[in-house]
This record gives sequence, C-alpha cells and structure tokens, in this order.
Amino acid sequence: MYDQTKQSELIQFLRVDAGSTVIDVYPGDGAWTRLFSSIVGPKGRVYSFVPAEVAHFSNDPVGRMRTLANEPERGNVEAVSADLVAMSEVTQPADVVWLHLFYHDLHTPLMQARGATAAEFNRAVYKRLKSGGAYVIIDHAAAAGSGASNAQSLHRIEPAFVREEVEAAGFVLDAESNMLANKDDPHSIKVFDPSIKGVTDRFAYRFVKP
Repeated sequence: MYDQTKQSELIQFLRVDAGSTVIDVYPGDGAWTRLFSSIVGPKGRVYSFVPAEVAHFSNDPVGRMRTLANEPERGNVEAVSADLVAMSEVTQPADVVWLHLFYHDLHTPLMQARGATAAEFNRAVYKRLKSGGAYVIIDHAAAAGSGASNAQSLHRIEPAFVREEVEAAGFVLDAESNMLANKDDPHSIKVFDPSIKGVTDRFAYRFVKP
C-alpha cells in the first residue's frame, strides 16, 4: 500500500464511494479489498476476483480471500474465482474495476495459459461495468516504444500501449495521473530490483464506459 496521502489521492481518482460496487482484480494480500470494503459500506459490494489462472498458487489466493470475506464487518465482500474472461459470470455490474500492478501480466504466458488475451479481458471488463463506470489501471511503466515486450522479463508495460489496447475495447480515457511517477526510474530493470522496488515509475489511467 501507499502512504496515507497517496492512498487518499488514489481513492479520489478511482471515484469509489459509499454504495459503490467494486471488482478488485487479482487482489494479492487483500489490502485494497479491505480498503474498498470500508469505503463502500453495507450498501456497497466488493468482489475480490482471483483469476483461475493463478488459483493454483501455493499461497492459496482463493482461500485467503475467502478468509478475508469472513472477517468481522466484511459482509460486503465476496471472494470469487473464474477464468479471466469469465469474470462477468461470477460478478455483478460494477461501478469500478480495479487493476493494480497487474495489467502487464495479461501479456504473460501464465495469464494466457487458458487462452485469454488482453483484448478479450478488456472486453469482459467493458461488459461487466455499468454505463459510466470506471476501469482504473495502475502499473509499472516501461520505456516508450517497448509495448508489452517487457511484461514477462521486467514486469513493465508501456503506458501508451495500454491506452491503445483499452480504448480499442470501447473505453474512453477519462483521466490520467502522475501521482506515482518517478523520473529517476531507468525503466530498464526488473521492478523487484532492490534499487527500485516499491518506487517504480507508475502510470495511472481511469477509463470510462460511455
């Protein structure tokens, strides 16, 4: 997670409010799911969506999210899992779909093992969002012109490439932010390198479904 200031800025950027329905895609340790749960309140809903492509991981991501959903005051959280492109089958129409440091993975063999592509996933998100809903993507930036070529090796992706792919699915770019930018990131090293871990140059896009 980020410091309190950045976290507050991101929540405003997402436009998550009381009563919202949010889909947290590949929720990791569940920190964002918990935060969304507290914000949307009893009239809202949070789907902690674990792609089936990673459900077999040894840390039991589905089980962890089910445990989270059973925590006190988490009655508005539902842990769900399905193939990436079948997300709409296990969730309800949403106000926000949230991808945090995950979009680049759509271009890796692991996520494509069941036949999913980034284009197909973007269409699935479009289908699941309500009209006017937000598709918010934050990821590690790759060098200009690199496209998705570093998605596997460096866990990075070019921002302009992401924008092009998402807009091709029918979305409109509504806002972008440099709140997580780092001009000192050389974009040429893996995001887990100790010299850059946790402070990579990150882009933030908010797309909307017309």
